[in-house]
Amino acid sequence: MLLSYLRERLRLTGTKYGCGGGGCGACTVMVSRYQPSTKTILHYSANACLLPVCQLQGAAVTTVEGIGNTKTRVHPVQERIAKAHGSQCGFCTPGMVMSMYTLLRNKPQPNMEDITEALGGNLCRCTGYRPIVDGCKTFSQESNCCQANGNGAGCCLNGDSSPQRSENELPPQLFDQEDLLPLDPTQDLIFPPELILMAETEPQVSQLFRGDRMVWVSPVSLEELIQLKTSHPQAPLVMGNTNIGPDIKFKGAWHPIIISPTRVQELFKVTKTPQGVCIGAGCSLSVVKALLEGLVQEIPEEKTEIYRSLLQQLGNLGGQQIRNVATIGGNIVSAYPNSDLNPVFAAGNCILNVASKRGRQEILLNKDFFVGFGKTSLKPDEVVLSVFIPVSRQGEFMRAFRQAPRKENALATVTTGMRVMFTEGSSVVKELSIYYGGVGPCTVSATKTCAAVIGRKWDEQTLSEAYTQLLDEISLSPSHPGGQVEFRRSLTLSLLFKFNLQMLHKLWEMVWTGSLFAQLVDLSEEISSGIHPLPKQLLPSLQEFQAVVKDQSGDDPVGRPIMHRSAISQATGEAVYCDDIPKMEGELHLVLVTSTRPHAKILDIDISEALQVPGVVDVITSKDIPGKKFRTFTGIDEDILAQNEVSCVGHMVCAVVADTRNQAKRGAAVVKIGYEDLPGPVFTVEEAIEKQSFFLPKRMIEQGNVDEAFDKVDHIYEGAIRLGGQEHFYMETQSMVVVPSGEERELKVYLSCQHPTYAQESIAETLGIPSNRVSCHVKRVGGAFGGKVTKTSIIACITSVAAWKTGRAVRCVLERGEDMLITGARHPVLGKHKVGFMNNGRIMAADLHYYANSGNTADESLLVIEKILLHLDNAYNVPNLRGRSVACKTNLPSNTAFRGFGVPQSMLVTENMINDVAMMLGCNAEEQIREINMYKEVSLTHYKFEFDPKNLLRCWDECKEKSDYDRRRKSIGQFNQQNRWKKRGMATIPIKYGIAFSDGFLNQAASLVHIYKDGSVLVSHGGTEMGQGIHTKMQQVASRELHIPASLIHITETNTSAVPNTCPSAASFGTDANGMAVKDACETLYQRLEPVRKQNPEGTWQIWVNSAFIQKISLSATGYYRGHDLHMDWEKQEGQPYAYYTYGACCSEVEVDCLTGDYRTVRTDIVMDIGRSINPSVDIGQIEGAFIQGLGLYTMEELKFSPSGVLYTRGPSQYKIPAVCDIPLQFNVYLLSGSDNPHAIYSSKGIGEPVLFLGSSVFFAIKDAVAASRVEAGMVGPFTLDSPATPERTCLACNTPFTQKIPASKQGSFQPWALNIP
Repeated sequence: MLLSYLRERLRLTGTKYGCGGGGCGACTVMVSRYQPSTKTILHYSANACLLPVCQLQGAAVTTVEGIGNTKTRVHPVQERIAKAHGSQCGFCTPGMVMSMYTLLRNKPQPNMEDITEALGGNLCRCTGYRPIVDGCKTFSQESNCCQANGNGAGCCLNGDSSPQRSENELPPQLFDQEDLLPLDPTQDLIFPPELILMAETEPQVSQLFRGDRMVWVSPVSLEELIQLKTSHPQAPLVMGNTNIGPDIKFKGAWHPIIISPTRVQELFKVTKTPQGVCIGAGCSLSVVKALLEGLVQEIPEEKTEIYRSLLQQLGNLGGQQIRNVATIGGNIVSAYPNSDLNPVFAAGNCILNVASKRGRQEILLNKDFFVGFGKTSLKPDEVVLSVFIPVSRQGEFMRAFRQAPRKENALATVTTGMRVMFTEGSSVVKELSIYYGGVGPCTVSATKTCAAVIGRKWDEQTLSEAYTQLLDEISLSPSHPGGQVEFRRSLTLSLLFKFNLQMLHKLWEMVWTGSLFAQLVDLSEEISSGIHPLPKQLLPSLQEFQAVVKDQSGDDPVGRPIMHRSAISQATGEAVYCDDIPKMEGELHLVLVTSTRPHAKILDIDISEALQVPGVVDVITSKDIPGKKFRTFTGIDEDILAQNEVSCVGHMVCAVVADTRNQAKRGAAVVKIGYEDLPGPVFTVEEAIEKQSFFLPKRMIEQGNVDEAFDKVDHIYEGAIRLGGQEHFYMETQSMVVVPSGEERELKVYLSCQHPTYAQESIAETLGIPSNRVSCHVKRVGGAFGGKVTKTSIIACITSVAAWKTGRAVRCVLERGEDMLITGARHPVLGKHKVGFMNNGRIMAADLHYYANSGNTADESLLVIEKILLHLDNAYNVPNLRGRSVACKTNLPSNTAFRGFGVPQSMLVTENMINDVAMMLGCNAEEQIREINMYKEVSLTHYKFEFDPKNLLRCWDECKEKSDYDRRRKSIGQFNQQNRWKKRGMATIPIKYGIAFSDGFLNQAASLVHIYKDGSVLVSHGGTEMGQGIHTKMQQVASRELHIPASLIHITETNTSAVPNTCPSAASFGTDANGMAVKDACETLYQRLEPVRKQNPEGTWQIWVNSAFIQKISLSATGYYRGHDLHMDWEKQEGQPYAYYTYGACCSEVEVDCLTGDYRTVRTDIVMDIGRSINPSVDIGQIEGAFIQGLGLYTMEELKFSPSGVLYTRGPSQYKIPAVCDIPLQFNVYLLSGSDNPHAIYSSKGIGEPVLFLGSSVFFAIKDAVAASRVEAGMVGPFTLDSPATPERTCLACNTPFTQKIPASKQGSFQPWALNIP
């Protein structure tokens, strides 16, 4: 593939590996081709991981390195994304840059729709997307509008004018749009003239490439193509490689011969006729989309029904990169059961033109064409030439609908194409065609339903009978692959209902235009709400922060929105990540072999066949480990490699090392492990409770007398909520390179890790050598979120054993699927509550139980369940409060730390309890119950720690004020009364989050600062840069303390040889601890220089430094910060586990489509108390990124396991994290002004983790909207909505008439497709 060619052969490492399947956009490049027929150059973005190099003959490929770099000239796209603070960990940035760059090459002044479409195929786990969009928006003319700058009132578009404010009156901005390089298209790279000459003069000849196991043939004529297909009927045709490529990579498919007809011109012909358009099968989906958009503008509207339906689907099908290469022919013949286009083609009576040695023929795309999963009626030797799409006729209407786990760039759950033709002058149905995807092994036709409607009037009675018929006709087994059976069946009905509403609307229009003579009842606004789409236009957002004090020196960067110090190099692709390190001489690659059984004894490991694979050097098993064969977390041992038993699918058993990664993979595939299954695997917390399968100790905390208080309250309610797990999905997978030095048993380890010291200790103990022989180096980490501590260290141990045994450097970079399978996730939790409360809403007693699914090893689970209990009060003063938590031992991959470390699970249960109390009391807004129960004055927590909630209350009040809560709450009520099928909801959520490690020894930090004779400064500290901006903040600290410009200061890699015994970069405490250590070292150095400064007060920094050296004054100093002495006594149930609290509040509003469960976050307002921000741009970026990650946790991200414990969701095609389409349409962040914090450096506060929980405001806003829908169904009071509130759960909870029609499957009568985790 092009990706490996770029990275390994050309050493162009700016193009990143993120998933290998075209789902994340990290490997985006621009491909340019000359079109001899039109003498134009076509530019398009593409995923390098799916582009075969042998398919790129005659193409120019531009990577991120090619458009600009720091040595010559940075391109405006690179600069603007960086200066707009759109790069945090930076791993996704080159892909973002190339998507935007390609758009600008085609359209130098794009609009916002163009920008969001271009970025739709790129994922980011750090930023929350808003700053990326803002940076790209500066290229749009729309960015010059008042509204785009947050000035909606008095907008120039409204003809208003307002007096210009002086510069001093303007609020501080995160970046200055005036300080940006202009876009000059004349400076872009030209298309290579030699390729133009080659395209115009050289004759096209067939190409043949032979690999070790595969032959690639590229014909140039249709005759040759047909001959090849005749000779090799089983050989696949590959053009976009978006289907065959992933099958080869992820499913192990093997094709000895591949035919690539990308140069067969007949496959790209487009013919327009009065009857329709014939589109070549080789045309990309982007070309088809552009063609149909042009046709919609050219021909009369009544003839474009099918075209517009196809455009509706094409707009959401894959990302831009996929649409640019995937072909219309490939999309059809791949025959995916949930295809977006095939139901439309079939319902629209489209025709395929196919050719073979027998000649040409036309095949109608209908129910007979799709014969099974991935199968059509095409014969193996037939080639699809084109597809004919007819124009629509008078009285003919067509619509397409889809529902997917994510709004865009996601395979559909259910998709449909529906076409109706009415008898002229009436509402009698002449023709009806309905096709569905996602409800069977292939595209299916609702033939009986259509037959029951044809010949009858299109009215409520007819459609009512049609729903009943459809329910009988399209049925799914309760164990149907993909699950979601009730949801899918309800969607078949609700999508038909949407079609019904649209057709009634059309019929009404026909009455008014006189083309239909009938009496129809007008559609009320309430019913027509089922027609209109959810809002999607991004609105200007605000980011408010406090300006630095007026007397602060202009050279002092603290408190200013300084750009991430590596942002530019990240945007140019020059930033080096672990796998970007050049290959060493003799380097080997390591691939892990994991268990395929959830609970079994290992009988034997047969590695003989693996050792015979060419290139394989060795296989590492536990017997090869010279030192400790296990790691100990929280007092419980975990094998580095399984020795006698495996306890989950994904348990690491051995590892294959080979000369190349592909050879190692082939070797790993033939390792044979003999198993003896053990009885009774445990997967869910219910099973763990039944079998008492726990990691001990359990934890409990109580204040007051809960049992006694229950006897005195007005009401008692018991409820529960299930919270699923969450994959870290850091963009850079687990990566490491271990290099043995060759003498004195030394190892250099380069890895992507949050805790290099722990990795150092682990490797040393595993090899049986002192820690001083192991140096761990972390330059930067491409995202971590808690997932690069424990498992990273274990994988580093295995890699080190391989390097130790072979004496050669060994590289291990996990593929995305391996990473997701092996490394664990956020703990799924079952939370139960019993709450006692008074009539006024005051909660007097609460008893909460938390059951965390820990997986097969303890990892950090015992610490997680402790933090769950320490945060169960959130912002509420409940006088009688009891919490109990337990870590359940199951046979799933071990779960681990994740941003928030149990707090997002803990507080969700608490807030759900508040929600239940409000619903029990019939309170329209649960915010009233929250306010009644909040801490109001200096108080003691349930672990007897005193704090002042003043700033918590300020955040709450300001959030309600800035979000215009009261007015909008009334407006939502009116909206819900007027709209039957769309409902809006709103929720405001507070947070009180404890900062620092409760184990006091983890709060220490150290640093090392050198001043060189030229005045430059080198800073090393114990924190790792993961995108959270810690290096940028350390640079600011050093700049302030040394009184020198930040440009003189360089932050070096985190290195255990420079700063030993470091603590993990976690718990939102990295800046607090390391900042104080750097400050300490800089203060020491500055004090040493004081005599020199006094001797020459008019001197410069460089002169002082030189003088100090001559006077033999040390210019190097260590810094140390002891940290807070924190503790928690679980026997006494009291302590001070946190240094201070970070407070905040968030108000979110959503609009929900009750018929499909889709939602849109209309607006989010966040107010955070983070003390005095050291760097507002970094902190606001952390707030936004954490919120979007929380939004993913609570509304869309689902880990799914098979009944035998196999993880289904192993990549971005199955596991959906938020994308650009999921950000709130208006996303406002406000930093609380006038806040101080004496417990942290420069009065700042930790912010990395707290805001993630505020993503639950979207969850509770959805629940609020669902409650409004349930009222329409006569249902009031508390109800269960588990997390995440996916479209499936949301739709079923709305309890529309269509979900009520679906009979529930009897539990226990079938085996579900997926486990219900936790």
